[in-house]
Amino acid sequence: MAGRGYLTTGWSERLRRPLQIGAVVLLGVLVLFALLPLDPTGNDLGSRFAGPSLEHPLGTDQLGRDLLARLAVGARISVGFTLVALALCALIGTVLGVLAGWAGRFVGQLFQRTIDVLVAVPAVLIGLVVVAASGGAPGLWSLLIAIVVAGWTPFARLTYQLVVRERNREYVEGALAIGAGPGRIAFRHVLPNLTRPLLSHLCLRFANILLTVAGLSFLGLGPQPPTPEWGVMLAEGRQFLFNAPQLVLLPAAAVVGTALLVTGLGRALERRWTGPSGQY
Repeated sequence: MAGRGYLTTGWSERLRRPLQIGAVVLLGVLVLFALLPLDPTGNDLGSRFAGPSLEHPLGTDQLGRDLLARLAVGARISVGFTLVALALCALIGTVLGVLAGWAGRFVGQLFQRTIDVLVAVPAVLIGLVVVAASGGAPGLWSLLIAIVVAGWTPFARLTYQLVVRERNREYVEGALAIGAGPGRIAFRHVLPNLTRPLLSHLCLRFANILLTVAGLSFLGLGPQPPTPEWGVMLAEGRQFLFNAPQLVLLPAAAVVGTALLVTGLGRALERRWTGPSGQY
């Protein structure tokens, strides 16, 4: 057992630096692509399915559109949209988790049972309900609502558990003794102490939300063609999988690679901020 733990720790230490470097490189590439004047919709039917060249480094798709430009602009949409949805999920879940953690045992148990029910509902089903409620018009707004409705619960559950744990700490008892109100204690004293676990959880949830965004877009519940979102690109390229597999492999690699790098960063933060007992 000791040998296994040593090997695990050794591999973790070896992988931490490449993951951190990869995350920094990914961030730099995304910023660079966000600043470049790229045209993802300009087509040239005479250059359909062209291979890599100086003019088109990754080749072209079925309409002669530059794949590099579409991937780069798709990163702005997919990653940018994921960050916005992630921030909203974290904000809503954290606030509700803090409130439930201070509301008493009965409210806390009811809160946890409600979250258990919501977690059991697939994000795809929520997406279908949201699109139907919006009049059957899929788009970014419908996708955002579906992601937030399905994605706030993990943050709420984690925050609730952390707040319940923190309520028994000495600094909370001291704040109560000097007459501080529950709201002040919760948001000005307890919440700042939850920054580390919430930040690492934020990175870990990024991959889940990115994959959900790409999956719902692939099913037609998000942006519509010719928007160069990664999930939309996968849906458009699947019919050419055997003739031009790069139309599927490139956006799939972008989704999976981005998810793995950010998840690795989250794991590295989690290992760095937790002690031998696994507690923050």
